[in-house]
Amino acid sequence: MIQLKGIAAAGGVSIGPAYMLGKEEFIVSRETIVWTDIPAQIQLFEEALIQTRREIIELQKRISSDMGQQEAQIFDAHLLVLEDRMLIEEVISRLKKEQLNVAYIFSEVLKKYIGVFLEIEDEYLKERTADINDVGKRILRNILGKKKKGLDDVAGRAIIVAHDISPSDTAAMHSKNVAAFVTDIGGKTSHTAIMAKSLEIPAVVGLEGVTSKVNPGDILIVDGSTGIVIINPDEETLKSYQQKLEKLKGIIDKFLSVKDLAAVTIDGQTIIINANIEFPDEVPSVKLHGGQGIGLYRTEFFYMNRKDSPSEEEHYQAYKYVAEEMNPHSVVIRTLDIGGDKFLSQFKVPHEMQPFLGWRAIRFCLARPDIFKLQLRAILRASVHGNLKLMYPMISGIEELRQANQLLEEAKNELRKNSLKFNDKIEVGVMVEVPSAAMTADILAREADFFSIGTNDLIQYSLAVDRSNEKVAYLYDPAHPAVLRLVKSIIDAAHQAKIKVAMCGEMAGEPSLALILLGLGLDEFSLPPQVIPELKYIIRAIGFKSAQKIALDALKLSTGKEVEEFSQNKLAEILK
Repeated sequence: MIQLKGIAAAGGVSIGPAYMLGKEEFIVSRETIVWTDIPAQIQLFEEALIQTRREIIELQKRISSDMGQQEAQIFDAHLLVLEDRMLIEEVISRLKKEQLNVAYIFSEVLKKYIGVFLEIEDEYLKERTADINDVGKRILRNILGKKKKGLDDVAGRAIIVAHDISPSDTAAMHSKNVAAFVTDIGGKTSHTAIMAKSLEIPAVVGLEGVTSKVNPGDILIVDGSTGIVIINPDEETLKSYQQKLEKLKGIIDKFLSVKDLAAVTIDGQTIIINANIEFPDEVPSVKLHGGQGIGLYRTEFFYMNRKDSPSEEEHYQAYKYVAEEMNPHSVVIRTLDIGGDKFLSQFKVPHEMQPFLGWRAIRFCLARPDIFKLQLRAILRASVHGNLKLMYPMISGIEELRQANQLLEEAKNELRKNSLKFNDKIEVGVMVEVPSAAMTADILAREADFFSIGTNDLIQYSLAVDRSNEKVAYLYDPAHPAVLRLVKSIIDAAHQAKIKVAMCGEMAGEPSLALILLGLGLDEFSLPPQVIPELKYIIRAIGFKSAQKIALDALKLSTGKEVEEFSQNKLAEILK
């Protein structure tokens, strides 16, 4: 039995046999051709490009129908490769000059392009080599007239094991036979990670060397919530996880029974449970799982996989759709939050030694009012179609809040001049995720309409832990006493100023910490839609005064481990 730890990409547990989706390597022979063969070779290349385009467009249509337009746009990058005149002309030029077969020439040009992208320092662009590799292999396959070994032959409920999984392969996982997938590589901005969340099947990425440790047919346990993968578990471990799965099914049914009910404690305290989304297409999932609103609409994904920036009208239509679909429930739109682990190439954000501490989020927006005000105008215009609120990310002090609000006023005046309607009283919130904001929460609360605690960054800044660095991941601890004290101080300052506090970071979706957060006085939770029923069940199963006592006791503990064990024991008592 071997246990590996990777990056949790999509939650849930699956047990099943391994299906090895090997790296598709083509052995392309180097053949000399005569001058008269060149036209036929060019025709073969052009037909391969046309066939590849047909395949990708067909795949786009299927993905748009099954998963939504936003996910389908991932393949726009593939189509751009097919239209790259430099690549096409280089292949034809070398074909005429070197008089070698087009399959060999194209494979050499493809290697060159991939090599160039791998040397780029921008991590987001570097990860786009998967797009070039994926479409390149499609073209090469069509030149050679080969059939791809895909997922159609997967028998039973198999677990896919691969070095990496292309967007094409990920899209094909709508097949009912795919139970989960694991990969050697993968990052937070990879297409695989983005699409895994929409698939709602367990997935773990970044498992270095998993393909060398797994053989076809090996039994795997994939825990997409913890990032743990177990290869050929012993009988005791297998039995334990099988029992866990059976127990989980019963528990999930119990959670789902309350998904459409209000989150009210036994003694009558009402808590708002909202959802985090990245794409408008996720709204149906919010409703399906009982979300009362959207507490975090991440808008940076709106800019990804495109060379240009979205227009004001595109922004407006996306926000209008979400506002109308969720009305009368609130929708909190976070303004553009790039930088850190999110790179958008069209803005040419320079490479930085410390990107999480650099030119990102509100800092970028204040420096680029043209981009910022375009988004603000779109949000304001959409505000008349529902209950929209807006929120600024990474505010570090009152000066930034005032500067952002000044630009908001300018955006309002521009709309007034054009006689465009908007909600002049739109609520404006601050995402508290910087220690300086947490420590001056009382000052910010005087000029903010609400707070939303972004724990992902607040934890890494407070504990000095790079959350994307696997070597120090063990130090990233939401249950750390320092984190709990910071959260309490933010909530206390907000309530003193009579404004509400939400939490939209990953910590809000940790069931084991729900009782403590409830007891600390958190007004709203915002989390992935799939976790909403469980959180509602927990809140409905306890009294608010009891939760306050649990939070008070947790604050007296000395370590995150003690807090975690304490909260898990209390939760287990409730879920009996």
